Amino acid sequence: MTSSSAGTVHLAVYDTFADWETGYATAHLTQNGYTVRTVGLSREPVTTMGGLRVQPDLALDELRPQDSTLLILTGAAGWDTGETLAPFARAARTFLDAGVPVAAICGATAGLAREGLLDDRAHTSAVSFYLAATGYVGGERYVEVDAVTDPGADGTGRLITAGPTEPVAFAREVFALLGVYDEKKLDAWYRLFHDSDASAYEVLQGE
Repeated sequence: MTSSSAGTVHLAVYDTFADWETGYATAHLTQNGYTVRTVGLSREPVTTMGGLRVQPDLALDELRPQDSTLLILTGAAGWDTGETLAPFARAARTFLDAGVPVAAICGATAGLAREGLLDDRAHTSAVSFYLAATGYVGGERYVEVDAVTDPGADGTGRLITAGPTEPVAFAREVFALLGVYDEKKLDAWYRLFHDSDASAYEVLQGE
């Protein structure tokens, strides 16, 4: 853990967002010196799928890539029931075009697919046919893994995607991208939280 600020990570929040999907990522980022700020469509409170009420720190129109280290998008019912959350997918495009990474899990991957952001990037999601239903043309770049990071190209930002049952693998990709842990500790962190491997705790403690 470090007390100095390592950067600001922005977490998109909206009604019914799946609060458990980013809990590992945001908790351990905060413990390692990152500031996590929430971003809503407005500054009005939202209610998570778990029934928690969240007051966004800023509105989406206040969000700028140059002020951020990473934008995280979670799943929510709104990704598949209209265009309400489409502005967050457009924000993701702005981030990636500016060379700032984006991490999307669950239904947010469908939002990125509809925005055309997965057409030429390696990606994953819940299942391939879930994304195919969006009409996107990136099916050949779909990868059957828990979580994947596309390295970006020509100055674009890196993109992490994961399925809804993989919050630990999602967090692992975030930590790897940001360099939160070295390779040995990252492996230990994953073994501890994904596999309940108690021996990995000693590695994390530097022993």
